[in-house]
Amino acid sequence: MKRTKPLPAKVQRWPEQHIPSIVAVRDVSHDWPRSRVWELEAAGEVRRFVKVSPSEKFFTRETRAYRHVLPALGHGRAPHLADSRAEDLVLLLTAVPGTPAAGIALSGAEWRAVHQQAGTLCARLHEAGELDRTDRAEAGASLEAAADGTEKYLARAGDRLTEDERQVIRDYAAQLRRVGPVSVGYIHGDNQPKNWLRSPAGLALVDFERTRPAARVQDFVILAVTEWLDHPDREKAFLQGYGREFTDAERHALRCLTALDAVNCLAWGPDNDHPEVTARGRRTLDLLMRENMP
Repeated sequence: MKRTKPLPAKVQRWPEQHIPSIVAVRDVSHDWPRSRVWELEAAGEVRRFVKVSPSEKFFTRETRAYRHVLPALGHGRAPHLADSRAEDLVLLLTAVPGTPAAGIALSGAEWRAVHQQAGTLCARLHEAGELDRTDRAEAGASLEAAADGTEKYLARAGDRLTEDERQVIRDYAAQLRRVGPVSVGYIHGDNQPKNWLRSPAGLALVDFERTRPAARVQDFVILAVTEWLDHPDREKAFLQGYGREFTDAERHALRCLTALDAVNCLAWGPDNDHPEVTARGRRTLDLLMRENMP
């Protein structure tokens, strides 16, 4: 059962500078220990969110995204940053209408519409402005950095993997270093239906702590091993909204990245008592092992 997290005492008074008539505070954190988000309700039906970032890196990424990247999404397609306080890694965010798509019972046609809208927003995010020299260097090295993390996650996964599975993952990491040029830009970093808010006004995106310059294909990994694996029609709809198909290099990179996602899930999921993430990693790895059998 999820434990309710109280708003930390050191930030309780800070939102009152902006919202003087707070009448309710509700914990809306995700179900993992480092997620800390609260909804504030004020007089006049005003809603705001207080978020305490898990780390300085995530705080820096998210505040930068709100200030410099997310305006490209368009009005009402993402929250706004009302204020932030770096010493406490805390952000005050406006609310956008909608319910996470992951928690709604939708028909097949409705899911395709959601994915098409998500593809459109994802394209806007990926194309949000020119990368400067530093960002372009970070983005250009992102696949190499993903491959570099392989041994760390293999060590953390320990005996949850067989030696054959370890070798397959190492092979995909090696292939990832050789995929060739792929397009780069700003990515969401946790692009999936739990972070897509659906409303009559359309779709909005939330949760930008992982937004960064990277290979754009990295934004499709979770979708590829969850939503699209069982529903290829949703992938087709997403790409219609995105405006193009994947290149051959991106398809190859995506396959390699799914292998690295699998070992990441099998390292992180059991350690954080998260069976859904663990099951995602095991399913992906089992599929890759079957496809790699001689």
